[in-house]
Amino acid sequence: MNLLFIVPLAGLAAIAFAWYLAQDVLRRETGTQQMQDVAATIFEGAVAFLRRQYRTIGLLAVATGILITILIGLFDRYIEVPGISSTTFGLMTGIAFLVGAALSALCGIIGMYVAVRSNVRCAAAARNGVSEALTVALRGGAVSGFLVVALSLLGVAIMYYLYGMWYGQANWTEAAPYLIVGLGFGASFVALFAQLGGGIYTKAADVGADLVGKVEQGIPEDDPRNPAVVADLVGDNVGDCAGRGADLFESTVAENIGAMILGAAIARGTGNSAWIFFPLVVRSFGLIASIAGVLFARMRNNTEDPMNALNRGYYLTGALCVVALAFCCWAMLGAVWGWFFLAGLIGLINSVAFVYITQYYTAGEYRPVRLIAESSKTGTATNMIAGLAIGMETTALPVIAISIALISSFWAGSQTAGALGVSSHIAGIYGTAVATMGMLMTAAYILAMDTFGPIADNAGGIVEMSQAPEEVRQGTDALDSAGNTTKALTKGYAIGSAALAAFLLFSAYIDKVRLAQAVNGVPENLRLGSVDLGKVEVFVGALLGAMLVFLFSSLAIRAVGKAAQGMIAEVRRQFHENPGIMLGTSRPDYGKAVDISTQAALREMVLPGVLAVGLPIIVGVLLKAEAVAGLLMVGTMAGVLMATFMNNGGGAWDNAKKYIEAGKLKDAAGKPLKKGSEAHAAAVVGDTVGDPFKDTAGPSLHVLIKLLATITLVLAPLFL
Repeated sequence: MNLLFIVPLAGLAAIAFAWYLAQDVLRRETGTQQMQDVAATIFEGAVAFLRRQYRTIGLLAVATGILITILIGLFDRYIEVPGISSTTFGLMTGIAFLVGAALSALCGIIGMYVAVRSNVRCAAAARNGVSEALTVALRGGAVSGFLVVALSLLGVAIMYYLYGMWYGQANWTEAAPYLIVGLGFGASFVALFAQLGGGIYTKAADVGADLVGKVEQGIPEDDPRNPAVVADLVGDNVGDCAGRGADLFESTVAENIGAMILGAAIARGTGNSAWIFFPLVVRSFGLIASIAGVLFARMRNNTEDPMNALNRGYYLTGALCVVALAFCCWAMLGAVWGWFFLAGLIGLINSVAFVYITQYYTAGEYRPVRLIAESSKTGTATNMIAGLAIGMETTALPVIAISIALISSFWAGSQTAGALGVSSHIAGIYGTAVATMGMLMTAAYILAMDTFGPIADNAGGIVEMSQAPEEVRQGTDALDSAGNTTKALTKGYAIGSAALAAFLLFSAYIDKVRLAQAVNGVPENLRLGSVDLGKVEVFVGALLGAMLVFLFSSLAIRAVGKAAQGMIAEVRRQFHENPGIMLGTSRPDYGKAVDISTQAALREMVLPGVLAVGLPIIVGVLLKAEAVAGLLMVGTMAGVLMATFMNNGGGAWDNAKKYIEAGKLKDAAGKPLKKGSEAHAAAVVGDTVGDPFKDTAGPSLHVLIKLLATITLVLAPLFL
């Protein structure tokens, strides 16, 4: 318990570090006037979209918060925390929901703002070499990474303390985790709509820009003559920066609260509250390690592969996390600390495994991407077949890695049951929670690498549109290539942590239902323990959970398709009605393309979002708590598999196109098949199909998995 001071200290230090990085980036030069003009257009479009998007999300969040407060307030006999009225409990949950929603939105907005301001500075720095440009892009991305993790840490800690004081009972330490689960639900709610809206926006623009500009007109990517290119660059920020920031915020919040709930079960048995606070302390040390990693990630010279510098920072962060994890376990968990250190180490190793698995399936040096590129020689159909096959194949190794991590961390935790005086099941589940915390210790550095990607991509677009010298573009291309890899890696990391945490959150749901049943006098032998799929209502709930994943994905992908149709029609119209665009004598109407993406994103994000929130509630009210457990369990499994398929399959399609553009694919005579070849045209179509997979539906499924867990945690008493 003496280590609790590190939680506010690390959170405030991370915010101060993010402020320092933002000031360091924003004081740098902004390049030529042309660069500044392009950057200003991107900034204007991004801010306009976010303003409209978060206005819509805000209205939905307020309405949902009020509904939660009323629903919980009505069901007074189902309140699972003793000594508190239903009205007060409903109000506390509603406030926590709105706080989580506001913090999630804040993370997305701040991350996007700094990223948009960083892109032109990265482009300007590229004139002095790749090394300086990498520093700008990584530090700009790190602002988002550290703010997201710091706000999630401080948000949970502050709400826990305030609600404990409000509750005012002798056992508030153990009860408070149940009072703040609304925080995770609010964060998940906003993240889902932010990721959906941003993903629809960016991919509608990207598909329109690629199919008309690159395939039909044969002009380069980010060519200023393409009317959709500004919308595409704006989309990188609202999807990959704002959306991913909100996504990782809700991940860390939900998983912290889930681990604290499981810690409360051990605290009740041992009388030691350190088990509740251990997840927050471990994550705090991870923040400090990530600061060192970002400062260490520098290129040795301008010819070095940028990924080498990023990997060095990641390795240092991971090594420091191992040391910090051992210290936290030794200092807080008593004589059994070694077993839980092993569980946390398993989580850290699992994160490295996911990084390498994702890299294998999405990097051009390995078989999967090369196979898709080779299949492009014979046309679009064979490219599509190969891409789908590789996408399905990518689910195998991640599932094996998750399974090994869960079984081994559960085993490590269960070895402590006798010493702790709790059941082996409770101790084992806490072992999986520690493994999840171990995997999430590097989250700030991982998110910095993720946001690095769109900043580098935008910098390349600014260089292209401002007609900077070719050598500058070569430098930003090197960063963009590294950024494509980091974006793929971080998506793998995100889904890996979600999968590892799924068992944790599922166990937290079961624990909360059992506590609510105890409060309502249900005998021990009749309380929910295991989930029986042989019961018809449970089987139906599980079936509906799997269906939700497929229907949700369908709606997200279809939304991109509908929006892209409007974008394609608009780009074709401008090329047809204004021939001066292709001649370079007329300026395209970028604003019209931005407006098309904005309207489509705001319109199409609502239905899949409402479906994701509504179905678990309907199943819970009609089929009750065990059926919801079935929905949560099978829906999570299907979501993990589908997200892995979409993320890695889409990434492989994208990099197969880039493999061809780099001249690495040869014909029978050994001649490179570059842009303009039939193989390249087939690869562009494959990449276009993969775009909504990897940047809309796939990332949104990360959020859906956590949303299912948090909404069922919040409303569990209503399902009895």
